Amino acid sequence: GGAVVGQVIDTMSAINESSKKIVDIISVIDGIAFQTNILALNAAVEAARAGEQGRGFAVVASEVRSLAQRSASAAKEIKELITASVDKVDSGSKLVENAGATMAEVVASVRRVTDIVGEISAASTEQSTGIEEVNRAIVLMDESTQQNAALVEEAAAAARAMQDQAANLAQIVGIFKLKG
Repeated sequence: GGAVVGQVIDTMSAINESSKKIVDIISVIDGIAFQTNILALNAAVEAARAGEQGRGFAVVASEVRSLAQRSASAAKEIKELITASVDKVDSGSKLVENAGATMAEVVASVRRVTDIVGEISAASTEQSTGIEEVNRAIVLMDESTQQNAALVEEAAAAARAMQDQAANLAQIVGIFKLKG
């Protein structure tokens, strides 16, 4: 997106430069029309001085003057159109530059979002690993608890057996009581 906006900016700049060159050319045409008009006026004056013999020349001078004035008028209209076009191109260039800046901001924002999503993904992976470790620890604790419970049962059974043996031993020892 940013590259396309850059191309549009370059194209608008090229159009702007071309328009300015056309304005320069129109100025040259306008200058030529002005000089032709002056020459036609001079020719008309000379034709008038020549009297009857200069009549045909006076008609040509009048036509040349008319063409010069029409050329000047057309050049003026073209210059006005080009000026309006240049203004529009300038305005368009500014809009495109703004769009380019906005596009750059969007691209930067997308990069930031991508970075954040990457960080979230990494954090999620880390949390998942941590949860797996906690689950393994819980399984180990459960196994240890079950082993401890079995050992407690064995110890209780052994204690009962010892108690029974102690009671038997007490009975046997009771038989051998010394009379004194």
